[in-house]
Amino acid sequence: MVILDGNTLKIEDVFNVALKFEEVSLCPEAEKLIKASSDCVERLVKSGKTVYGITTGFGDLANKTIPPDEVEKLQLNLVRSHSVGVGTPFSEKVVRGIILLRINALAKGYSGVRLTVINTLIALLNKGIYPYIPSQGSVGASGDLAPLAHLALAIVGEGECLVGGKRFPSKGVMLKKGIEPVVLKAKEGLGLTNGTQAMASLGCLSVYKAKRLIKNAQIATAMSVEALKGTTKAFDERIHALRPHAGQVTVAENLRNLLAGSEIISSHRDCSKVQDAYTLRCYPQVTGAVLDAINYVESILSIEINSANDNPLIFADQDEAISGGNFHGEPLALALDYLGMAVSELSNISERLIDRLVNPYKSGLPGFLTRNGGINSGFMIVQYTAAALVSENKVLSHPASVDSIPTSAGQEDHVSMGTISCRHALDIIDNTENVVAIQLLTAAQGMDFWDMSPGTGTKVARDEVRKYISFMDEDRILYKDMEIARKLVDDRIVLKAVEKVIKLK
Repeated sequence: MVILDGNTLKIEDVFNVALKFEEVSLCPEAEKLIKASSDCVERLVKSGKTVYGITTGFGDLANKTIPPDEVEKLQLNLVRSHSVGVGTPFSEKVVRGIILLRINALAKGYSGVRLTVINTLIALLNKGIYPYIPSQGSVGASGDLAPLAHLALAIVGEGECLVGGKRFPSKGVMLKKGIEPVVLKAKEGLGLTNGTQAMASLGCLSVYKAKRLIKNAQIATAMSVEALKGTTKAFDERIHALRPHAGQVTVAENLRNLLAGSEIISSHRDCSKVQDAYTLRCYPQVTGAVLDAINYVESILSIEINSANDNPLIFADQDEAISGGNFHGEPLALALDYLGMAVSELSNISERLIDRLVNPYKSGLPGFLTRNGGINSGFMIVQYTAAALVSENKVLSHPASVDSIPTSAGQEDHVSMGTISCRHALDIIDNTENVVAIQLLTAAQGMDFWDMSPGTGTKVARDEVRKYISFMDEDRILYKDMEIARKLVDDRIVLKAVEKVIKLK
């Protein structure tokens, strides 16, 4: 059970709720703050004050005053009119993340949304109901208006939910699970739709996956060093102490530990090669920079998922509603563009190592990692797949945040496009997981050509791969092996085995 207070949610909690179906509840203090905030909205309505989004229209219509008897209709109309998403719906895990993060933002008690509405969101999450939320249509300012409007539309009983991949009216789905649709009061439509939760959900899942992926990539590269008979000299602690970027130092240390005790490495210490190619020699510098980027983005998301990011914000202790711009997605847009570019670089160096492994002019191994080339193509074409994925990543990593198109008749004249940044980052990570899986597959094949013992960590990794994928003597259907290798990456099967003997940082 994850207890929500609006302040202490962790990215790991988001992952556990989104993918492991952990349930959530509110802490008592959050319930008090929520009630104080919604009571304040009620007082503001009764006072007759002009308050944006409560007694006025929205966006460029903010100068239109709404009479008290139409305040509730205003909120429902907002949800209806803003439900304009298109494209493939978000996956269940992303939707679960969106719901969780919206609950946590509302739990801070600055949004004016009643406890009964928030409890309905909690019931949706805990009972496994997934509103239909199209993935396209958010410009990432005024938050994720369209995606969150589809969420709100579901809980008022007018939207749709996904059940077994099919769309059904949300009212019927909710009633079957014992959940009554809500009737929105003042501020509640705005409080549900004005936030960065689609961006943040995508961002949290991206960071969590990237943190796992980069460890798998280091294991695959240590195995590649073995297969290519590379040197560990470039990982010497003294080198990295003179340029002590945290990620670089960490990656170099991980590689040293993975390769410790390798007979393969020791066997060629006195060979004629002076130094390795950049993909081996500069791996700590490149992948260390990626690690630093991941850690930076994690720090941005850790702030965002515990923030109040709608508008106006309700300060109940002062009976005041203040308009601001906490909904603007620029912090996430820039961060997730950065993450996408960083992980794209991880795929780039991984693909170059795959090429080096299969290329007989570079590897010192049989061409395409097969002894009987000609009749067998070996691992020739897996490098094509990796190249295609890496090329796609280069397109996806073009930053969305450099663009802005004004909306709402120019009132909202700068937007972040952050949801595009976040969607692309997750796609880049997905592609890179496949590239690293291919590297794992080819590195294991390359290692097996040497009749010597590898390092402590690389031996465990190679042996774990061999439990699921055998050495390829003759051509066979490779996509099945690739799917298994991807599962070894996704489920951390190799990583867990390695970390029983070496704790990677």
